[in-house]
Amino acid sequence: MNLIQLFDLSLQGRRDHVALEFGGSSYPFGEIDARSNRMAALFQARGLRMGDRLCVYLSNCVELIDIYLACLKLGVIFVPINILYREREILHILADSDPKAVIAAQPMPGTVPLWLAHELIPPVEAARPSSSLDGDSPAALVYTSGTTGVSKGAILTHNNFAVNAINLNACWDISKSDRFLLALPLFHVHALGNGLHCWLTSGCRMRLLERFEHQKASAEFLDFRPTLFFGVPTIYVRLLDFPPAVAREVGGFMRLFVSGSAPLSPQVFEEFHSRFGHAILERYGMTETLMNVSNPYSGERRPGTVGLPLPGISVRIVNGELQLRGPNVCAGYWRREEATAAAFEDGWFRTGDIAERSEDGYYTLLGRKSDLIISGGFNIYPREIEEFLLEQAEIAEAAVVGVPDKLRGEIPVAYIVVRTPIDAAALDTRCREKLASFKVPRDFVMVEKLPRTALGKIQKHLLPPWTA
Repeated sequence: MNLIQLFDLSLQGRRDHVALEFGGSSYPFGEIDARSNRMAALFQARGLRMGDRLCVYLSNCVELIDIYLACLKLGVIFVPINILYREREILHILADSDPKAVIAAQPMPGTVPLWLAHELIPPVEAARPSSSLDGDSPAALVYTSGTTGVSKGAILTHNNFAVNAINLNACWDISKSDRFLLALPLFHVHALGNGLHCWLTSGCRMRLLERFEHQKASAEFLDFRPTLFFGVPTIYVRLLDFPPAVAREVGGFMRLFVSGSAPLSPQVFEEFHSRFGHAILERYGMTETLMNVSNPYSGERRPGTVGLPLPGISVRIVNGELQLRGPNVCAGYWRREEATAAAFEDGWFRTGDIAERSEDGYYTLLGRKSDLIISGGFNIYPREIEEFLLEQAEIAEAAVVGVPDKLRGEIPVAYIVVRTPIDAAALDTRCREKLASFKVPRDFVMVEKLPRTALGKIQKHLLPPWTA
């Protein structure tokens, strides 16, 4: 079964029920189906065929959903691009995925044909295209940075997404009676793989926001009165700013708050529980595997842990590293056989995360074998920033580390050995021109030398402590 056949529980079975709210407008499931049929017809007219890649660089909007569903119906591989990415990062994804076209709201770098979103005018009517897709067909190519700094595309299949949605709907009791508020970006698997798919398989009513804006958050909650919300720790820190009376009211109509994409501090967990009357459900997933482990919906949601393996997913710890296998694991990395082979050990996916298991089966993440930084839910691999810094003529050596931050969880800080003088403001400007804003180091610390082992490896734990 492919995803569209699964989504037909809602697209066909609940076609007259309101599916989506966005920007003050509402759309029934039948209209969501018809809009994507028309978009698929436009794509066919423009030459898109099964197996082609289509890159999409858009903020949250109804058209992005139309595009995604049209790709699924045609067998076109959907390639979302983080809208915070700059030219350097975009060009790499365009070169690596080799797409037929890229859809964006503004001009894009590179030579790939550009389709401007506002110029996509589908036909008035169109039938659903015929499809021979099965569960093993690739649905999306989602890029995630590697420890070497090279961004790799994880091949996520219809089965990967379907199993993930079915697991979450079952384990988190998501149903057609839910009212789902989604403020996360659809270019990220948190919103795409969890949010969009849980919505379409359950048949619930979803309000999609273009972005999370903490100044407007309380008004959105009070107006829509959701029962379900997915967030990252940074968002939950912001929700703690709600006045006590508003927090109590929101807690009264909410059913479930879920947190992921970065570790949630026990302090935030406890403070949120005190103010909203809800224990946030924390879970653990990856771009390559979608969701792996989750605290239970009915049962103890243990602060500081990510819970228990989801149904059908096996987990083991080898030399401290959490490894897993199951139908949620991606089909490998796009056109990278060596990276795919290195990611698996006897059929088990090597997550690179260090973890421990309690006697009663709860998993706790202790850190990463790599030096991955997670800032506000976004993955930052220091090597990528270091390589860019080393391209600057004034810099001889560079090391980037993550330091704790109350709002974002972690932030990157760069330690620099210079050849010739350069100030932090100039480095900041150069980084902002070439890197996504969340990757720009918060500070540039000039040091005489970087601590190294006898073999020349930088010992980041010996760098001087950073203070704001």
